[in-house]
Amino acid sequence: MTLNRERLITSRTVEEYFQDSVDTALNNQGIEADSQTVYYVVNLLTMFTRADALYERTQDGMTLKPLALMYADALESSSEKERNLNLRRLGDVALFISGLFSQSLSRKVVDVDYYVSMGGGAYGYLSSVMRGSSRGHALVDVFDELSTKFQEFVDVLSEVSDNTHLGSDTDILRAYEVWVRTGSKRVARQLRQMGLHLDSTSVSRRKH
Repeated sequence: MTLNRERLITSRTVEEYFQDSVDTALNNQGIEADSQTVYYVVNLLTMFTRADALYERTQDGMTLKPLALMYADALESSSEKERNLNLRRLGDVALFISGLFSQSLSRKVVDVDYYVSMGGGAYGYLSSVMRGSSRGHALVDVFDELSTKFQEFVDVLSEVSDNTHLGSDTDILRAYEVWVRTGSKRVARQLRQMGLHLDSTSVSRRKH
């Protein structure tokens, strides 16, 4: 299978680091995965180390939309393409958050099992509807494997998180939010020390 590689890489060094980390975690846990699925997950990790990729720009600044609202967006989509894009983002965010920040979810109304169910379901639907079409066909097998092995990939990302300390601080998402809303140099330094690559264009421009 040939995957149309999207230009998601912001740093080749970061990509290589996550590639090694994911490969090591898969090996340690005895999980087999197609190389294209692994490539997708590595790109996902690399992309979401940028705050502007994880958060969405709104009138109130940069925010992380709840999965339920992402699902509602998918249901209300005006086209199949838009629906699929919304479901893909839902799956991607669910995998990233449940894998790297599962500890912080224990303090929320919904726990990690909710993210696993929503993310796995989104990927499963995508693999089903794309199987009979030419558009996005290269990702069919990737979405299928992410759906059936969603919990396994959560475990893989949890190990990556432990080794990189990206998710060791349960308030890291709050730190993200503080930075995008205020542009705090102190918080930015802390996030960079955790391995996050920040883009000043992500900082909210709203007036206080």
